[in-house]
Amino acid sequence: MYKAIRSESFAAWAFMAPGLLFLAVFTFWPIIYGIPLSLTDYSVITETHFVGLDNFTRAFQDHNFLISLWNSLVYVLVVPVIQIISILMAILVNSRISGLKMFRAAYYIPVVTSMVAVALIWSWLLGNNGVVNYLLLKVGILSEQVSWLSTSSTALYVLMFITMWKGLGYYMMLYLAGLQNIPADLYEAARVDGAGPLRLIVHVTLPLLRPHILFCTVISVMGAVRVFDEVYILTKGGPGTSTLTSSVYIFQKGLEQFNFGYASALGLIVSVMIAALSVLVFRLNRKGGVNTY
Repeated sequence: MYKAIRSESFAAWAFMAPGLLFLAVFTFWPIIYGIPLSLTDYSVITETHFVGLDNFTRAFQDHNFLISLWNSLVYVLVVPVIQIISILMAILVNSRISGLKMFRAAYYIPVVTSMVAVALIWSWLLGNNGVVNYLLLKVGILSEQVSWLSTSSTALYVLMFITMWKGLGYYMMLYLAGLQNIPADLYEAARVDGAGPLRLIVHVTLPLLRPHILFCTVISVMGAVRVFDEVYILTKGGPGTSTLTSSVYIFQKGLEQFNFGYASALGLIVSVMIAALSVLVFRLNRKGGVNTY
């Protein structure tokens, strides 16, 4: 018995080892190395000096960094919307209706499509002479063309929509896996007691999906705060600072201006913010939730 457990433990560690090594090298080590780096003015080019907490003091007086933090927090508004829609999509594709495999594939295609391709597609769709403007003008919603990605009032929300569109399929598949683990007996018992489709969702499906909801919410909050690809490819933080997110600003300070010490300090501040939001999500999930049937 003991040998069997040891064998299973060894197999488990063997499977986890590549992932843990990847995490250690590309996630944990940069965070640890960033702590001493944030206390210097390291820039590759000039001599490095110890500056203490100056980088952190400067960060909270940096207008553009504060704007980038605010934009990242606004980006978190994507999280509840994407979770609700992906749960509804998972319930839909978990139903016994024809053509479901096609729907599952269609919803998942954006997930496996590269961000560069997605950006090119949406920049074409959202262009002045793109399909979106054409359709909205055709039905009378717009009276003139809108530069969706070049207008300060719309650019950030358009990027949030693109992020949501690309991520829906990923979260849908996670929720679908959770739905398929719910015993059918529970639904049958609820139907016998007179529960309709809505009560089945509220009192059976959602309570049993809570671990999946917590996991998906935490990783989507982290993803929203760290969003980079679509912002950098489509707007580079513009127009002005309207779409400047914290990741884009850190990239600009570090890899464009070679101010690695300051960029490390900014990265640590954002990491603390992500950790605080994750703790908040855990606490809300513990206090909130839905009563079981």
